[in-house]
Amino acid sequence: MTFGFPPSAAASMSESSTSAEMSADSANGLARMLEPAEWSAAGIPLLRNPREVVSGLHARHRPTPATAVVAVLDPEERLRASASFTRRPSAADGWVFRNALLAQLRRVIPHDLRRRTPVRTAVLLYCRDGDARWTQEDGAWMWGLRDACTLHGLRCGAYITLTRDGWQVLGENRGGRRPSSGSSPEAFAETDPPPPRTGGAASDVLRRAAAR
Repeated sequence: MTFGFPPSAAASMSESSTSAEMSADSANGLARMLEPAEWSAAGIPLLRNPREVVSGLHARHRPTPATAVVAVLDPEERLRASASFTRRPSAADGWVFRNALLAQLRRVIPHDLRRRTPVRTAVLLYCRDGDARWTQEDGAWMWGLRDACTLHGLRCGAYITLTRDGWQVLGENRGGRRPSSGSSPEAFAETDPPPPRTGGAASDVLRRAAAR
């Protein structure tokens, strides 16, 4: 003969609460990402010479898969500051990415919150595995970049992926085969190279950083 006991009300409530929290976290994560159509409709300023920007950042930071490079450009599209860091192995969440990008921006360049209209633009280059097609991870980076720019008083600029297929400016149908995630950095001219800046409280998260 087998005896069984029904689950207690407290246990049932606990399981229900846990399930609801997991569903809410999943829904929030999906909400903190942008689809390509939403990104294209946001009026993101076009880069005049995206290959030059990509090649310069690739040569300076030499990103490998899971490396993000955030850069700030002036109105003439000259690089004013940049930093690279390695993405933590966790679920793609725009809120987490926003905080990581904002921390880097605060370290390498003053904010422009006192300006009525932003004059500097932040762009993001993300090196990852896979092909150039949009992923939910890309959508989370887009959301994070847009929000970080708002909080730092910058214009939200291009989001660029770097994969084995080459580089791709998402939402613009512009890209190229070099550089790619596996190519060697190309030489580029620079009149005033920004000195590297490292260290800080987030050094356990960062692998390398370069600033103005």
